[in-house]
Amino acid sequence: MKYRIGIDLGGTNIAGGLVDENFKIVAKASVPTVVTEGPEKIVEDISSLCSKLCEDFGLKLSEVASIGIASPGIANHFTGAVEYSCNLPMRKFPISELVSEKTGVSHVFVENDANAAAWGEAVAGAAKGSSNSVMITLGTGVGGGIIIDNKVYSGFNCAGGELGHIVIEHNGRQCGCGRKGCWEAYSSATALINMTKEKIEECKANGRASVMLDAPKVSGRTAFDAMRAGDEAGKEVVDMYLDYLACGLANIINIFQPEIITIGGGVSNEGDSLVEALLPRVRAEQYGGGLVDLTEVKIATLKNDAGIIGGAVLGLNLDK
Repeated sequence: MKYRIGIDLGGTNIAGGLVDENFKIVAKASVPTVVTEGPEKIVEDISSLCSKLCEDFGLKLSEVASIGIASPGIANHFTGAVEYSCNLPMRKFPISELVSEKTGVSHVFVENDANAAAWGEAVAGAAKGSSNSVMITLGTGVGGGIIIDNKVYSGFNCAGGELGHIVIEHNGRQCGCGRKGCWEAYSSATALINMTKEKIEECKANGRASVMLDAPKVSGRTAFDAMRAGDEAGKEVVDMYLDYLACGLANIINIFQPEIITIGGGVSNEGDSLVEALLPRVRAEQYGGGLVDLTEVKIATLKNDAGIIGGAVLGLNLDK
């Protein structure tokens, strides 16, 4: 049995897992991400986490086949460096080389976290069995990962796959990236919360009744819960959100025609009902008129472990 370590490097926590050949996490641990002490501290903590995972499972670190790091930002899988991350103090930082030196594991890989999650879903999750898939993550932003012919596609400079920053509304809502009208500004969980708050304020101003007025805290679930309770204002928010989300999904399908699109992130907790509501909207806008095989839209299955498993399976090519 070969074991690999996957590291999900986040701005708040570093999560790690020891993954077996069946893509199951057999040991898991996490530590806070200490960004104030520089990238070298992050390398130390990753290395210590790898040692702990092996110790907890009764395995020697030297027996680990590979380590894969899922990092935010531009991760250069050719050089093993994090070229840039807005959430981590890394600029052209050779993270793979340094983790390899600290751990003694010769095969250490790095990949953008959304790409790693997409690869994990393709190898071990909802897109397993497909050669071409796309994963969309609906969280604070809209993340994207593209798999073409069983390989992560990230452009010539490893900065591709930023699907949240396609524009779906010219000169529309301001996006954090600097552009206006990005898909992320309309389809992230943050955007859904903003739409919900706007609708609540509109109801207050117009004296319109809505169960959302009584929500103690507005979240990505507020409008969906209100819709399920028969609330018309909640339904209006959900319909608007789904229209924007479907528009972006149709764009992705029309560009890549993947076998499967998987949806992850907090909004995906709506489950199959989200897919059922999206499909008619997506089908109405996708190219091909129903005369070609249709892309499946599925909820991602690896959830919060996607980065760990995706990171671990970055080393699968060693077996080929």
